[in-house]
Amino acid sequence: MLIIKSPAEMQRQALAWKHEGLKIALVPTMGCLHAGHLSLMRQAVQNADKVVVSLFVNPRQFAPNEDFDAYPRQFRADCHLCTQEGVHAVFCPEAKEMYTEGFQTTVSVKTLAQGMCGAGRPGHFDGVATVVSKLLHLTMPDLAIFGEKDFQQLAIIRQMVRDLAFPVTIIGTPIIREHDGLAMSSRNKYLVGAMRSQALCLYRSIQEAQKTVELTAKAVPADTIVEATKKTVAEAGGKLEYAVVINEHSLQSETLVGSSSVLAIAVKIGGVVRLIDNAKLMPAK
Repeated sequence: MLIIKSPAEMQRQALAWKHEGLKIALVPTMGCLHAGHLSLMRQAVQNADKVVVSLFVNPRQFAPNEDFDAYPRQFRADCHLCTQEGVHAVFCPEAKEMYTEGFQTTVSVKTLAQGMCGAGRPGHFDGVATVVSKLLHLTMPDLAIFGEKDFQQLAIIRQMVRDLAFPVTIIGTPIIREHDGLAMSSRNKYLVGAMRSQALCLYRSIQEAQKTVELTAKAVPADTIVEATKKTVAEAGGKLEYAVVINEHSLQSETLVGSSSVLAIAVKIGGVVRLIDNAKLMPAK
């Protein structure tokens, strides 16, 4: 497996693979890999000749008061996991190489970034769109694979790829959960003691909402789902950042739960660990 630190070297390698007629897949990550990331890699290996995993904690998507410095990093362990999964190259640039002196360009997807995580993290999705845009240019993938846990992020990346005509297919893969339903996240490492059980309020809210929709003969008002979620999170001791029922395509708030409705939640556990989760509210037919 290649370990590539230089953006220029990464682009040269991608060009060489392209000239050989090989299909490239990119799995963008910030490292601290878990089973959710590994599922993305497995799909990439099945669908491409060469798989690149980026390990880059992107400073441009963190606000000054967020956990950039403390974000978990385990480079050697991550490389070992990538090797086991059949990854062909790990791209692990330094921030100063990705954002060279005098860097001025920002990619911004306006409307989709306004609510949900974008409301509480101004500038976050500009940082995401900018780094993903650069990763796509450097790795030249035919397909890029993202997890659906970051639901708003996935929608923004798909919009950016359409708008800027990137020649890449964006694939979203289902959330991978722990045995008790907690959505896998690198930030789960921060959960200590009672915080671990408190964090289950996100998945419990989703289960309760889906059950309500299933048992109600008529359309359920979105407000009913949101209020029930607020209560579940409060009872668990979590601090709700948002709970919204949105259309899975437009991300716009919905009044009644329908076939395209998604419940999206962000909660702070212990006042410090920010977790997100989401799920469709109606079962697939």
